[in-house]
Amino acid sequence: MNEAANANRAPNNGVELRQVAPYYGKKLAVQPFDLTIAPQRITAIIGPSGCGKSTVLRCINRLHETVLGAYMQGDILVDGQSIVAPGVDPTLVRRRIGMVFQQPNPLWRRSIYENVAMGPRLLGWRDREELDQTVERCLHQAGLWREVKEKLQASATELSGGQQQRLCLARALALEPAVLLLDEPASAIDPISTQKLEDLLIELKATYTIVIVTHNMQQAARIADNTALFLADMTPQGVIGRLNEVGATRKLFSAPTDARTEEYISGRVG
Repeated sequence: MNEAANANRAPNNGVELRQVAPYYGKKLAVQPFDLTIAPQRITAIIGPSGCGKSTVLRCINRLHETVLGAYMQGDILVDGQSIVAPGVDPTLVRRRIGMVFQQPNPLWRRSIYENVAMGPRLLGWRDREELDQTVERCLHQAGLWREVKEKLQASATELSGGQQQRLCLARALALEPAVLLLDEPASAIDPISTQKLEDLLIELKATYTIVIVTHNMQQAARIADNTALFLADMTPQGVIGRLNEVGATRKLFSAPTDARTEEYISGRVG
């Protein structure tokens, strides 16, 4: 493909993990694996505690390497471009790949408005009308606008746990990421808030490539187009995660090709 054609094509925003192997010091956390994450789809990563789900997620936006002594072997591509190649700025990667964490983590000393506007401000945005439009758009996308539009200058601490998590989602969306990562986003919120969040993710996948780590297999079955199951193996070096099976969610849950997948899905092993 020539440069002109490449410049004019629409971005794919799919993610490819190629022989990815994350380490904590000398300790291998997950056996080398390949995983393709389809664009504009929801991919769930499931598996028992200790299998490396969150570690894999944090590799995708290069947060893994912020842990002292941690590093990753292999390659990760977004829209065909390596995000771990020498010279690639991790900060720019994290602008392109947003993340929502397990516990809601709004900026406590900031207003609802500033929680969303902070990212664009750090990028140099100064036009108030543009900031106002971005805040409103992102709060709409996060399903929060109607609940907070009359109190944008109130502290984020006034929101419920579920509202705070949706505010964190709006904050991630403010930088217009290509990929959205969510690490157990519903584990600390109530069932009604969980349903709202799931409905939002189904709407957002039309625009974003979404990867969600969840311990809740029912949640994966409800919202994910594709699912990757990681399991944990006991080795002489300790517990090491392994990608066991990946595929369309409906097929993986109803007719897995691997016996250990079927055992995990059916609850016979944890």
